[in-house]
Amino acid sequence: MDDIPARIRRIVVRQLGVPEDALSNDMSFVDDLGADSLDAMEMVLAFEGEFGCPISDEAIRKMITVRDAASYIAANQ
Repeated sequence: MDDIPARIRRIVVRQLGVPEDALSNDMSFVDDLGADSLDAMEMVLAFEGEFGCPISDEAIRKMITVRDAASYIAANQ
């Protein structure tokens, strides 16, 4: 089975350097994980590369958590 949230978490771990066991689907990329705008753009590019799914600027603004990103990707893949 394609576990989109797990794949997103692996990207977040790699991009932000947070321990995987400290990451949950409901953590905010910015507020909980300390991502800045450059981190966010790098994650979006990694998501697009991993899933082959273009992500609009509007969608990026709505991606607050791993769960948000997984929901968008699942619906648009």
